[in-house]
Amino acid sequence: MVFDTSVSGAHCAPQRSLLHALGLTKEEMERPLVGIVSSYNEIVPGHMNLDKITEAVKLGVAMAGGTPIVFPAIAVCDGIAMGHKGMKYSLVTRDLIADSTEAMALAHAFDALVMIPNCDKNVPGLLMAAARVNIPTIFVSGGPMLAGHVDGKRTSLSSMFEAVGSYKAGKIDEEKLCDYELNACPTCGSCSGMYTANSHNCLTEVLGMGLQGNGTIPAVYSKRIELAKHAGMQVMELYRKNIRPRDIMTEKAFQNALTADMALGCSTNSMLHLPAIAHECDVEINLDIANQISAKTPNLCHLAPAGHTYMEQLDEAGGVYAVLNELAKKNLIHTDVMTVTGKTLGENIQGCVNRNPEVIRPVENPYSETGGIAVLRGNLAPDGCVVKRSAVAPEMLKHEGTAKVFDSEEEAISAIYAGKIVSGDVVVIRYEGPSGGPGMREMLSPTSAIAGMGLDKEVALITDGRFSGATRGAAIGHISPEAVRGGLIAYVQDGDRIAIDIPNYSIKLLVSDEEIEKRKACTEIKIKNNITGYLKRYAKLVSSADKGAIMND
Repeated sequence: MVFDTSVSGAHCAPQRSLLHALGLTKEEMERPLVGIVSSYNEIVPGHMNLDKITEAVKLGVAMAGGTPIVFPAIAVCDGIAMGHKGMKYSLVTRDLIADSTEAMALAHAFDALVMIPNCDKNVPGLLMAAARVNIPTIFVSGGPMLAGHVDGKRTSLSSMFEAVGSYKAGKIDEEKLCDYELNACPTCGSCSGMYTANSHNCLTEVLGMGLQGNGTIPAVYSKRIELAKHAGMQVMELYRKNIRPRDIMTEKAFQNALTADMALGCSTNSMLHLPAIAHECDVEINLDIANQISAKTPNLCHLAPAGHTYMEQLDEAGGVYAVLNELAKKNLIHTDVMTVTGKTLGENIQGCVNRNPEVIRPVENPYSETGGIAVLRGNLAPDGCVVKRSAVAPEMLKHEGTAKVFDSEEEAISAIYAGKIVSGDVVVIRYEGPSGGPGMREMLSPTSAIAGMGLDKEVALITDGRFSGATRGAAIGHISPEAVRGGLIAYVQDGDRIAIDIPNYSIKLLVSDEEIEKRKACTEIKIKNNITGYLKRYAKLVSSADKGAIMND
């Protein structure tokens, strides 16, 4: 076993003495040592229950003959970080998580790993680490939050943000805003819609790195504890069979993940994280591949914010495996790929029926014949940009409007709340990209304000930053190249006309080439010179969004 290199033989007596200092017995040292990567903390609602998941995993590992050893991973709550400087530290944690987990796992020569993530950057960061370390590894997340209830209707965090917009517009009073505040997020767990966290916990199942239910069993259900015990037991089977992450996360597995993403209507952040995870597996995913898969994949689910169903309902309807079974009916997924069960994906999904065709549309009756995500190109985004097509109102799929340009999220939100954005506008938010931000902030506040004011069917937003998975409407992010690197978005001016055509994957600035060249000659790119610490290093090393915002060597 791998750990023999650290603790076997007389020359490793010093290492064994330190393990004895931990209270480990000789018998425990003779068993495979399994690192339990716990993302537990007391600030992220999606992570406050991970101590219980961790204890269940430890029990499962011990029951199956391993010695579990816990070490931590960090996590940021995007909702708490939203709308202020803290959001600059969200995306950047993905690489910190990957780097620190790689360091801990290899420095201590673990035989196997169980990853326990839940929220947005935590899941892809640990998947990246799993690929790098490449020892037997399994994932078990903390599970989604139950939906809230306001006025007898299910609700979630996106409804809470939109309620702020409604309050600012005078559509609801302070008492109703407080009603949302107290009831939108009723339990621990990752926020209850198909936002980024739940998207990636579901895609972990599709990639083959998590057991059935990993993405959908609610955090507060006892089944989640049972799942954690089974994950702990199953990692020992992976160890004995020497099944490793790169045996599972193959090119076919990533194609499956993109296909399921389109069917589920996942977060646009998938177009950042899947390429980054694939990069660690020496697999290439680019935005063109995403559109090719989207073109042939039906959209089967409209979970919040695209619709009015939530993760608990997806779980009741059969979960991710039921969605995959629908896709398999038309041979849209590779069923011969290996998974952490030790079986193929096809074997796993056999018999997993769709229990609610209102939550998971049958493949013969989809919401649309094309996937939930679309990649647009044009002079404004020659390297691509991304929109959650399934969450866009039909009347906004094609839109031509007048640009209102802002150099930061704060400027944009102030203008929106001040009533300066009107029907037909295209709000342009720039200098918020991976390098220019730095950190590529999610912008749920401006999109929610627009929706809360009832303008989501009349106003589009575009940015070189990104949008939350909780965003709905014609919100187009990841504009590449970004402004700080000379992208055309840096030269857009108030009053310009912008044409968006999502069905034809097009986004254009309707300004002549001659005028653009004049602007380039007299416009200074705004580079932030007051960045310090980790963000300064990140801004220098990060790639563009179309490459997954990975750290360049």
